[in-house]
Amino acid sequence: MRRADRLFLIIHALRGRRTALPARGLAETLGVSLRTIYRDVADLQRSGVPIEGEAGVGYMLRKGADIPPLMFTADELEALVVGTRFVRAFGGERLGRAASAALLKINAVLPPELRERGRRTRIFAPELDDRIEASGVIDRLHAAIEARAVLRLEYRDKDDATTTREVEPLCLSFWGGTWTLGAWCRLRRDFRSFRPDRIAAFEATGEMFEDDAKRGLDAYLRKVGADPGAID
Repeated sequence: MRRADRLFLIIHALRGRRTALPARGLAETLGVSLRTIYRDVADLQRSGVPIEGEAGVGYMLRKGADIPPLMFTADELEALVVGTRFVRAFGGERLGRAASAALLKINAVLPPELRERGRRTRIFAPELDDRIEASGVIDRLHAAIEARAVLRLEYRDKDDATTTREVEPLCLSFWGGTWTLGAWCRLRRDFRSFRPDRIAAFEATGEMFEDDAKRGLDAYLRKVGADPGAID
């Protein structure tokens, strides 16, 4: 379980309780050690979450505290609104729908002043029908990455020469106008970055590839000069 999810579940477990919840009960529910619960609760308290109690006694929210399921500052909310607009414009249809649905859920638990702050932001990402994101290509490539499906590409280079490649797709990157598909190319036996707008056609071969340390995502990121540990 991700730490962010665990912190959210701790707050959720404490909401509405009239008696203290023992740390041991939290640890058993979340499948972590008591030390982890103590550390997580201390971090939440330092972040301003009004949790009262102590180790060996239990924890509860301070009487009268109203903790919504999600807590954002005005700047954090504006970042989410702008991020949603960019995902809708550039992330493909599936993620675009999901981003819109997520923002609706977030707005449902926000006080009116924060909802209004989000509406007032002046950073936009217009959705246009003539971009590659509207063609379904990004969605199909994304699905192949998630499924670890080997793809057969008909790929045009900068001189318009076409080659057939079998690739193991690893990631999609957006460079502010251009997408690239990071992949292991079986023809070149090396990593390559393919531009989706130069893929004339592609299909799944029916073969699935295994995660491999030598030609997987982390190795690709190191090859292109990125730190795998810094990628969120």
